[in-house]
Amino acid sequence: MQDKMLDDFNQQTRRFFEPMRKLNSLMLGNMEKMTEYQLEAMKRYSQMGTERMRSASEIRDAQDLQAFGAQQAEMMNELSRQMMEDAQALGEMSQQFRAELEQLFGEVSQELSDTAKQAEASAKPAASAKTDAPAKTDAPAKTDAPAKATSRKS
Repeated sequence: MQDKMLDDFNQQTRRFFEPMRKLNSLMLGNMEKMTEYQLEAMKRYSQMGTERMRSASEIRDAQDLQAFGAQQAEMMNELSRQMMEDAQALGEMSQQFRAELEQLFGEVSQELSDTAKQAEASAKPAASAKTDAPAKTDAPAKTDAPAKATSRKS
């Protein structure tokens, strides 16, 4: 009997913590993806900056400066395009995470609803068994009449 009780307790505990475990797993996975993406983006941006610094250090005359200026304009266009792509990719990751969260919360909500229905169904037979036996109480019967004041004026 005690083993069954412990098994039931363990099973209830697992069911209780399962939604949190799923949520933590989902959040950790999302954090890993976002961090990895941001590290890759930072690597790309730092490489672009390093290349620009190398190009600037190789300027020797006016022609090199003019070529550097033209390359700088191209690099700025590339940088803005890359930043837009990165922002879009991060937005898509956020939308995917939101959809996964909504799905998880829907599953948890359904599980809780099912559990509540099961508890209600199992409680009905127990409640009807208790109401079959006459209840004996020493408490006075309740009435719908208004309460009377019991204090006196001094």
